[in-house]
Amino acid sequence: MRHHLVAAPDKYRGTATAAQVAAAMVRAAAAAGWTAEAVPMADGGEGTLEALGHLGTEHHTTVHGPLGEPVDAAWRLLEGTDAARLGASGRTAVIEAARAAGRPLLPRPTGDDPLRATTAGVGELVLAAVGAGADDVVVAVGGTATTDGGVGAVHVLGDRGALGGVRLTVAFDVDIPFVEAAPTFAPQKGATPAQLAVLTERLVALARDYRATFGVDIDALAGAGAGGGLAGGLAALGGRLVPGFELVAHANGLGARLDGADVVATGEGRLDSTSSIGKVVGGVVRAAGARPVVCLPGTVAAGFDPAVGFGHGLVVLPLDEAVGDARGWADPAGAVEQVLARWLRQWPHDRRPA
Repeated sequence: MRHHLVAAPDKYRGTATAAQVAAAMVRAAAAAGWTAEAVPMADGGEGTLEALGHLGTEHHTTVHGPLGEPVDAAWRLLEGTDAARLGASGRTAVIEAARAAGRPLLPRPTGDDPLRATTAGVGELVLAAVGAGADDVVVAVGGTATTDGGVGAVHVLGDRGALGGVRLTVAFDVDIPFVEAAPTFAPQKGATPAQLAVLTERLVALARDYRATFGVDIDALAGAGAGGGLAGGLAALGGRLVPGFELVAHANGLGARLDGADVVATGEGRLDSTSSIGKVVGGVVRAAGARPVVCLPGTVAAGFDPAVGFGHGLVVLPLDEAVGDARGWADPAGAVEQVLARWLRQWPHDRRPA
């Protein structure tokens, strides 16, 4: 009997989608004489809509982008069995916050404006979904250019009455507290040390305001800092916070597909200390249990030891080390196919841990 691979990668931000990488992993398995199936994954951040693209129908709404410019944002509407796969019982809208407030929507190369970037467009998408008759709205909050604590979206929605009884689910990609959204991720969004101090003070004040206005202690909620605090803002309006990886894994039937796997392959653009706290790689490692997992990241962050972050059971094959940084950036799917096929041909004899 031939060995079987389950390919469950994240996207490689800016270079390859999760579907493209998963397809490359399947080709690698075929080249090595294995069977395989693709399960493109996401974690509640960028790529969530794409990972759920086999469910429901696509809709588009023009909303305000992170700096106020109009953007055309896609979202999905699910019904019947498709909605049930997300654990919902009625018409369910899936919104990806990055489509309205993501960093790729900023002018390049110098478009970062962390003090001004807003999630107002995310609130507008929620209103569009409610107007389309959604009974449930799922917001994947990761991948934003913002650290506004969700106040832009909250101001658009006004209060819980704007939701008209619609159930709101908030899918987070990193399990961090509300105020930690600033020191953890704002520097990656272009914040200077002075701006970081301002953003942190804003989040502290917002947590007080949300508690006073809505009676919700945002500081006590796991994952409230995801999306620059957007998760916490939506939770103040009654949103239920859930790990985005688990939501996508359930919808895509990852657990059942893993049952027949001899090896599980995953990957992302950059493996770092956040990869194990809500991201796809960490979720796949946990879901795989005792099954061997091989990870093919574009690169591993300087100073990060995968053996410490994940344990010695994870095999890590960085593309920049295997094929060179230039090739890894220019053709990540091709690099994944080449490196994984070579490793699978040697399995189980070459199972060196990271």
